Amino acid sequence: MTITDYFTETFRAEHRQVRDLLLALIAAFRAGDPRRISALVSALSAATGPHFRYEEEAMYPVLVSVFGREYVDKLLSDHDGTIRNVRELAELAELYRPADLYWPDEPDEAQAAWGIELTREILPHVSDCDGLSLMVETLPEDDVVHILATRDVARESNLDLLTWAGTVRGRHV
Repeated sequence: MTITDYFTETFRAEHRQVRDLLLALIAAFRAGDPRRISALVSALSAATGPHFRYEEEAMYPVLVSVFGREYVDKLLSDHDGTIRNVRELAELAELYRPADLYWPDEPDEAQAAWGIELTREILPHVSDCDGLSLMVETLPEDDVVHILATRDVARESNLDLLTWAGTVRGRHV
């Protein structure tokens, strides 16, 4: 397996994981399951933090030569929107965190609908971004190695999305 094949498999697996978390979150809001909502929002933030970080720090900069600055700026803007949505989802999930052993009632219809909408707004970026691996395949192997090395560092740091966005990321939303 080439380094590029490894990247493509890894990148696709990460997008599948995020897709599955988002779909499960929609189902949890539909079911009115506060414990599941809270756990899934945390898992979503944990999964997307390292992923967004290596995309922004290593992959997006080299893709400027392929797509141009305007499209890469759109990708960054998509990340901004996802960060805002995850922040709102975390605030919504915070309503359902236990105080001792007490869990409040399930989300009301308006809260559930809002949670579903916020989650659905993230889905297009997941599917669109997965296709970027097609362009990474055209990059020199050294660039792919750099992207994967940056991924390793991001995973070692293991900052969830909201922590990374609020501390390390140079772009604030």
